[in-house]
Amino acid sequence: MASQKKQLFKIIILGDSGVGKTSLMNQYVNARFTQQYRATVGADFMAKEVMIDDRMVTLQIWDTAGQERFQSLGGAFYRGADCCVLVYDITNPKSFDSLDSWRDEFLMQGQPKDPEHFPFVVLGNKLDKATERKVQESKAQQWCKSHGNIQFFEVSAKDATNIEQAFQDIAKAAASQEKDEEIFFPTTVTLTKQSQKPQAKQGGCC
Repeated sequence: MASQKKQLFKIIILGDSGVGKTSLMNQYVNARFTQQYRATVGADFMAKEVMIDDRMVTLQIWDTAGQERFQSLGGAFYRGADCCVLVYDITNPKSFDSLDSWRDEFLMQGQPKDPEHFPFVVLGNKLDKATERKVQESKAQQWCKSHGNIQFFEVSAKDATNIEQAFQDIAKAAASQEKDEEIFFPTTVTLTKQSQKPQAKQGGCC
């Protein structure tokens, strides 16, 4: 039996409105940051190719709206995800307090096959505003530890601090899921060809 490894991984970015989800995605995919803020309506995604374990894969990164009025759209977007990224703003304690509800929302709507071991990554954004910090790094680390040792990075979508490293780990976390989900194919397809031969003989006299 031969196996075909996945070449596309679906990444979901969740967090309160205004924490910088779209900016993080734009910085990673396009190396671009804008000061203008525009609320995401529903969901949007970007794709980027990345090298993981000596093979090229595509990350399909979904940026879902943080506003409550759009959360009903979540189920369709969450399902099939390979990794979930939870984002908060280090200058906004309320956005950090919301991590629990976003994690629970994903597990309920996304319905991963193995919820206890599904990979989450937490990003504390706006590190460029460290002088305005309201959420201590140690507090976030403790939260991640208490939720199954979730990977954690403090990042800045504005100046790209830790963005590349964080998404490399996100990609590896997503790829780690496929070990239990490899798709197996038979090495030959002779069975199909054989089943067609008797039909050809039966129709030969017509």
